[in-house]
Amino acid sequence: MAAPVDDVPARALAVYAHPDDPEVSCGGTIARWAAAGCEVHVVICAAGDKGSSDPAVRPEELAARRAIEVQAAAAVLGVAGHHLLGLPDGEVENTVALRARLVELVRRIRPVVVVCPDPTAAFFGSSYFNHRDHRETGWATLDAVAPAAANPQYFRDAGPPHQVDAVYLSGTLDPDLWVEITATIEAKARALLCHASQLGETAEWLRQVVHQRAEEGGKVAGVPYAEGFRILRLAG
Repeated sequence: MAAPVDDVPARALAVYAHPDDPEVSCGGTIARWAAAGCEVHVVICAAGDKGSSDPAVRPEELAARRAIEVQAAAAVLGVAGHHLLGLPDGEVENTVALRARLVELVRRIRPVVVVCPDPTAAFFGSSYFNHRDHRETGWATLDAVAPAAANPQYFRDAGPPHQVDAVYLSGTLDPDLWVEITATIEAKARALLCHASQLGETAEWLRQVVHQRAEEGGKVAGVPYAEGFRILRLAG
């Protein structure tokens, strides 16, 4: 049994592909850190413009609605700032341009911890494989954090270099760190419900799913509810 980690960073930056990804992946952790005084910033790389299978939905209108949902969810979690990069869904690439934007954010916000998807986690059982936008976001974030953000020779116009202490990889197949979210499980659920364009206006079933998945993590950590991560320690 792995004991949950109680450390709360002074500043954290969570980088994800789609508007609802932070809430799904680490909403309880974000809410816990924010409540404890951590300055949490969230970056969303994609606009969410393809988050509907209805051909009558206009992508630009959906993206605008999802931006409002991001703002509402951030308020529930206590996020200090959210940053929308606006890339089209399905077109997130680990490019120099995306890494430059992420390096600038890392150097400006100067987080102790960065949270992002585990890009090596591709196949989950026999019926689901990880979205390409998630994988590309994970790789771009890792490449931006190390070595680029800490090395002044990379992206010299992006601000003074900054060394991130640790990266927490969510959605991983190899979790080795757990954060208890018993006190913030309801905030995670409420934040997810802000994404009504994806979940509908009423989604009580979602609250049950959130509790079930966090309970599975809690069993490993020896607490009621937990979120799991793979940790990469880069400094200290």
